[in-house]
Amino acid sequence: MPAPPKHPLIFCWKWPWDLPQNPKNPSPCNSSDPPFLFKSLQTISSLAFNLFDSASKTLTNPSPQTPKTPSVAFQINNKNHNRSPEGQGEAEQRAFASALASQKEATVLEFYSPKCRLCNSLLDLVLELESRNSDWLNIVLADAENEKWLPELLHYDIKYVPCFVLLDKYGRALAKTGIPTSRHHVVAGLSHLLRIKQPKKSKSNNVH
Repeated sequence: MPAPPKHPLIFCWKWPWDLPQNPKNPSPCNSSDPPFLFKSLQTISSLAFNLFDSASKTLTNPSPQTPKTPSVAFQINNKNHNRSPEGQGEAEQRAFASALASQKEATVLEFYSPKCRLCNSLLDLVLELESRNSDWLNIVLADAENEKWLPELLHYDIKYVPCFVLLDKYGRALAKTGIPTSRHHVVAGLSHLLRIKQPKKSKSNNVH
């Protein structure tokens, strides 16, 4: 029995729900099917071969252990300072696409600058918030100085950092934080964003 065709992995940088659906596998049955017993033996042999082949490929080409939805901690720990700006931007956008594809209730896109002291001072708070609300919230970092994010900068009208944009599970922007006059002002704005989509059972996890 021929193995089903393999399809290349597709990354959708912007709107994961627009990915094309995999075509249906052709039916293995036709008018010239062998007798049931012989067909069963063929099926068992094919499954055994495919299992062995899959195990061999896994051992020789182990895939990296990447979470389905990269957390902020994962994004930070996997930042490569030797990586080109283009590569870093693509890594951040993969994290954004994975966050939206997870269909969690909310995704917060944080536009930051590596040179921004206020942005860096909020890092621990952002990590804690995502950890405490991971059942319904994703937070993704976006380097506003990276040209890969230019379409989003224009679309969300980002003119300052840090700026947090709240998206629903369909990727629609609901609100964003205002001009960061102080750390307290940014934290208050972020708290307001989270309350918009925060489930009632999680109200105790508000930003402090």
